[in-house]
Formats: sequence, structure tokens, C-alpha cells
Amino acid sequence: EKPEKSFISKVSKDNGDVEGRINALFNRVNAIQKKSGQFDLLLCVGEFFGNSPEAEAEWEAYKSGAKKAPIHTYILGAASQETVKYFPNSDGCELAENITCLGRRGIFTGASGLQIAYVSGREAQHEPAPSHCFTSKDITALVAPLLSNSKFRGVDILLTSQWPRGVWQYGNSPVSFCGVSSIADLADKLKPRYHFAGLEAVHYERLPYRNHVVLQENAQHVSRFIALATVNNPTKKKYLYAFNIVPMKNMDPAELVKQPQDVTENPYRKPMKDGKKEKPSFELFFQEEPASQFFFDLGQNKPQHQQRHGRKRQTDGDRPNYPKQPRRPPQPTGPCWFCLASPEVEKHLVISIGTHCYMALAKGSLTPDHVLLLPIGHYQSVVDLASEVVEEMEKYKSAIKKFCKSRAQRCIMFERNYRSQHLQLQVVPVPMEKCSTEDIKEAFMTQAEEQQIELMEIPAHTDLKQIAPPGTPYFYVELDMGEKLFYRIKKNFPLQFGREVLASEALLNIPMRADWRECKCTKEEEEDQAKQMRSDFEPFDFALDD
Repeated sequence: EKPEKSFISKVSKDNGDVEGRINALFNRVNAIQKKSGQFDLLLCVGEFFGNSPEAEAEWEAYKSGAKKAPIHTYILGAASQETVKYFPNSDGCELAENITCLGRRGIFTGASGLQIAYVSGREAQHEPAPSHCFTSKDITALVAPLLSNSKFRGVDILLTSQWPRGVWQYGNSPVSFCGVSSIADLADKLKPRYHFAGLEAVHYERLPYRNHVVLQENAQHVSRFIALATVNNPTKKKYLYAFNIVPMKNMDPAELVKQPQDVTENPYRKPMKDGKKEKPSFELFFQEEPASQFFFDLGQNKPQHQQRHGRKRQTDGDRPNYPKQPRRPPQPTGPCWFCLASPEVEKHLVISIGTHCYMALAKGSLTPDHVLLLPIGHYQSVVDLASEVVEEMEKYKSAIKKFCKSRAQRCIMFERNYRSQHLQLQVVPVPMEKCSTEDIKEAFMTQAEEQQIELMEIPAHTDLKQIAPPGTPYFYVELDMGEKLFYRIKKNFPLQFGREVLASEALLNIPMRADWRECKCTKEEEEDQAKQMRSDFEPFDFALDD
């Protein structure tokens, strides 16, 4: 069978920065066709049209026939109210020679039998839906006829304007965390071999994912999700995807269901076990017996360790003053410098101790009030923490933010989960008069770009567990206004990166202190610093009240 030779392109983004660059797109297509031969189709996701006078004039040349598209081009409908005017019919029609609007939703079948499902526009937030939006009725009308066929195995291609929510789960992290659940549900039901989307002005190719449950269902083909950037974007992100595809109906079944090595679980389905939801993987480390409770006299620098025995429920009258115990965390396989029970811990650096977490002065600190927030038990990263540890870690973060605010400082936190055994959340206060939050973010992004580190901003409400499963190496920054920066480490990450950025001339202007080993003090100096920090932090230390 002759494979269908196709382009997929996102023509314009919806925020008005780049609109309707149709000439640039077709010039690029012409260049590729001269080099690689003729393609059969050009499929466009995202906004095709722009609103600037230049973009409108550019389109008029094609509409009038003065120019002609060099390839059969199929575009999705409007994704914003501003571009509705370009679409005379929401059910699809020819807009110019070789340029066809597919319509709001439907199935398009190519000459070779290639089956392409599509949904244009954005999910409607209210009824009646604006003309650039789709509704649940559109989704049902598209899906129902397909699923009613007992021989339905999936579609070859799915085109949507919006991303499917949660597509990144179990896979590689995107630059943008967005999307709607209705598109996710659509992708789950239609099982496209390729799913393309736009609107977010980023390029993201997710690892392929399964459409069957291993050992419980017959093997099925894998799906690939690909989001494309804006045509001629200044950062040269990929906006054109050229590929050959043999229609599913013409493929050998064994060839169709081959599973690539990097295939992942289906991002739209929750894992089930015996009919019940599986516990998150971080809970599986815990055992039922109670853990140890640590008491520490900061004045004497002598730790005391008390083990609770038995499980008899106590009444309020005879209950000791320590809180309910957590389950036992994972145990270190060797010496650990940060487990509080470990003889290797430098106890004189400890500032505050809670039930599950503690605060300590950073060794070789950038500034006198540079501290670490750490779990008492042996957890490698934030994403490994048990819920009760997360809760107290958040209390410490809140307390240290209030502490910094009282001193006119910005509270910057970062974590490097790479070549480390025990979680260390670094907290570095930066005087407000030195720089703004935007300056700090720009410094991180600029230095990351210089070192070819793809640091990305993620929504403030994002739970790291969603994008970095336990065991995933990553670098993470939380700025004082809640902004979060994230990088999934691949290899050879600079260990001092967080310190180098904060120590740079643009921020603290102490580049000579970027490496902690160059900032060592005597034990007496460390004790004096810790004592001062304990005294300063005392009004904010909730652990003293427990």
C-alpha cells in the first residue's frame, strides 16, 4: 500500500503575537517538497488566520485567486471570536483553491482510506455555545457512530485545537500544562495513532502510550501526541511535522500493534487493581509499625531518641504531647548526612525540629540566613514524601516566607533531585532592594538557556508528583510570588546551578560563593550563625508551640 505523505502544521497562535503567516508556511512547504518530493496533504491545527492588516492582506491574495496553496490544505475552524469572520460555514467548506475548512467536528477520509477525526475550537463554558466553541453534543455526535461499530479499532489521526488534559502523565514533561478533559476523553475513546493539537505556541512530542492493559487485554496500536509551535516563531520551535503513514485498515495487524521500547501507560486512564484505585507509589514504601520520634535540646546540642512501643489507643488524658506517628519512611542503604537519627548529621547546624521535618543552617551557606528544609526520615525528594510530611513541609515553607517578608527579603527555594540521597529544599533569602521577582526568574531562565537547560515555568498550583514520578531526576525552583520553574534532568546537570544563579552579579552579586566548598567556616563560626538564626526565627517557629 502506498503510504499517505502528510504535513501537520500549526499556523498561528491565539494570543496575537504571530498571526496568519500563510506565505511563510507555504514557502517552507515548497522548500521541503523540492527536497523530499510531493506530499499528499497539509493538515493545520490551531488558528489559521490572523487579525493584523498584513495578515488579512496576505489571506486576500489566496481568497481572490492571486495566489494558490501548493498542496491540498485542510484547516480546523475558528478557535477565537476574532477569527470567526473568516469561516462562512461552521460545517466546513472550501475557503480558497486548495484550502478547505474541515468544520466544527467530523471524520475526513483521505483518498487512500486514511481516517482523520477532528474537533475545532475551544470547549464551551456555557450554553448556547459561541461559534468558535464545541460542546459535549459535538463530542457525542463524533464518537457514537464510530464506537457503535464492533470492528472499530481507532482512527489514524485526531486533530484538535486544544490539548487533552493530563496527556503528560506517565510521560515526558511538556513546557505547557494545559488542556481540557473532554479532549482527553475523546482521545481515550478514539485511540488515534497520531493526535495533533495547537494553540499553546510550544512544540511537545509525548512518548507513545498504550491503548490496552498489559496481560488483561489484547495488544493494540500505540498513540502519539504531538503539539506544534507557531509558524516562524522567533525561538525556532518545531511547527511543521512531516511523516508517512499507511492507513490502519491497510496494515498487517501484527505490524500495527508493535510496541516501541519507550511506550508508556495510557495517560487518560487511572491504574486499577482488584477493582480499586491503586495507592500512589510513594505510599508503597511504608510499613505499618510506628516510626521513631526525635526530641532535640537545641541549647545542649544533644539529640535524644525515644521509640514508641505498642499500639494501644490512648485517651486525651493519658496521651503524651507528641503528635500521631507517621509510618516508617524508607531506610538509607548507607551513611546519610541528613537523616536526623544518623551519627553523620552535624547537629549544631539544626535550627528547628518538627514532627516530620527539620530546618538546618546550610553548610557553606550563601548568606547567613541560607537554610535547608529537610524531612527527618530518609526521603530522596519532594515527590517521595508521605502526605503528613508534605503537610509539615508546607508549614515550614509558610513560616520561612513570613520570616523573610518581615526582613524585606524574597524567599527563593530550590531542590536538585539529582546525585543526592536525601531531600534538601534550599531556602535562600534575597533582599528586596537588590532585585525583583521578575529579575530572579529572568536570571534562572537566562543562565539555563546559556547552559542548554530547558527550564520551564509551570503553573503555581502544579503538584510535582503529576510531572515527576518518584525516581525522576529534576531541578525545581519556587519564587517568592509562587511562580515555579522546573527542569527534568537528562544528564550532566551542573550540581551548583541554583547557587550559581543566586550568587551571580545580577542577583546577590557574590559569585565567589557559588560553590559551598569555598564558603566553609569553623565549627565555632557555624555555631554562632546557627544560634543567631535560631533566635531570629523563634517568633515564626511553629514547632516550639507543638
